[in-house]
Amino acid sequence: MIKAIIASLALTFSVSAFAAPSVADVVVQAQLPAIAEQAQTLGLNWKVGDTANYNLDMGGFIKGKMVMSVKSIGDDGIWMQQDMDLGFAGKQNVETLIDPNTGAVKKMIVNGKEQEVPKQDVEVVDIKEDKITVPAGTFECIHAILKDKKDNSEINAWINPELIPMSGLLKQIAPSQFGKVVVELTSFSKK
Repeated sequence: MIKAIIASLALTFSVSAFAAPSVADVVVQAQLPAIAEQAQTLGLNWKVGDTANYNLDMGGFIKGKMVMSVKSIGDDGIWMQQDMDLGFAGKQNVETLIDPNTGAVKKMIVNGKEQEVPKQDVEVVDIKEDKITVPAGTFECIHAILKDKKDNSEINAWINPELIPMSGLLKQIAPSQFGKVVVELTSFSKK
C-alpha cells in the first residue's frame, strides 16, 4: 500500500516541461512517472468517466479551474484528459495515453500537438496520515512532503488514492516560476 501511495504522490507532482512554458504548462499535472508504479502495484483500475475537478491558484493573481478525467479505454491504452481554464492566462488541454499494464506513457498531446513526456526526479522527504478540508469536503488522507531534486524546491500534497480517481489528489502546494501554485479538489466522480 505504501508503494502505491508513493506512486500516487509522484503522479501528483509532475509538471510538464515544455520548451517555452506558459502559465498553463506550469499547472499541468501530467503525473506520469508514478502511473507506471501504480500500474505495477495495484493496476490502473480507472473507468471511463472517472473525473476530478480542481480550483487552481497561481501566486494569488491567476485563478482557474482544472478537470481531470478518463476519456477512453481501448486496445491502445487509457486516455487521461486534463482541461484547464486560467482565465486571462489561457486554456490548455492535455491528453495522455497510458499503458494500463505497465503505466508507461505512450503519448502526450498538448493543445493538439504531440509533446515529449516530461521527466522528473522527486524524493519523498516525509509522509504521514492526516485529515484535510478542501472545497469537496473533509477527507482522511496522506500528507506528503516531496523535494524536487532539480531545484531543491518543496512540494506538499494531501492525497487519498483509494477514494479520489486517478492521482488521488486532494490538495497540492508547489512553487513555480509564477509563484506558489495551490490546487484543491472541488468535486469528483468515480465510476
